[in-house]
Amino acid sequence: PCFSRLQDISAMLMMMDIHPGDTVLETGSGSGAMSLFLSRAVGPKGRVISYEIREDHHNLAKKNYRHWRAAWEVGHMEEWPDNVDFILKDISTATADMTSVTLDAIILDMLNPQAALPVVHPSLKQGGVCAVYLANITQVIDLLDRIRTRKLPFLCERIIEVTHRNWMTYFSVPYVARPSYWQDAHSAFLTKLRKFRPPLS
Repeated sequence: PCFSRLQDISAMLMMMDIHPGDTVLETGSGSGAMSLFLSRAVGPKGRVISYEIREDHHNLAKKNYRHWRAAWEVGHMEEWPDNVDFILKDISTATADMTSVTLDAIILDMLNPQAALPVVHPSLKQGGVCAVYLANITQVIDLLDRIRTRKLPFLCERIIEVTHRNWMTYFSVPYVARPSYWQDAHSAFLTKLRKFRPPLS
């Protein structure tokens, strides 16, 4: 699985405005990297529910999470919270699962997030944020078109691409500093959707 870059993870965490004690849904466990950051954000009283459709990714995410918790305890007095539920299942078939949970935020990192939205949106609190990670802008267009045609209760607040510029510095006199010849490539488009209450008709 691909590893989400730290600048994208940070931006998505800010988009969702997660607090200790929140319940967050993640689709696409991947390597478990995002799961770790979500786990830390919601804290010991919070909960992360992470769905993955591929068994190899599911097993890797669980293994990495377990190893991180064990390594954390070597150098820290307090243990890392055991607050992530890894579920091997296609989220688009998890309608029954969603009826028993109330979500403060959602993060979708999957090929076709529009397939998940009809299933997960009833469980998301009014005003809650769904952050979507997509590699291609055409996927973002497909997502927004599905929201429009299905009349799903989401507003697109923003679409961003996080870029960093790497610099080189030479400690000569005078100092020389310039952009590096090696720059980070595009990673993803991050889409912030907010659930709203549809007007009464």
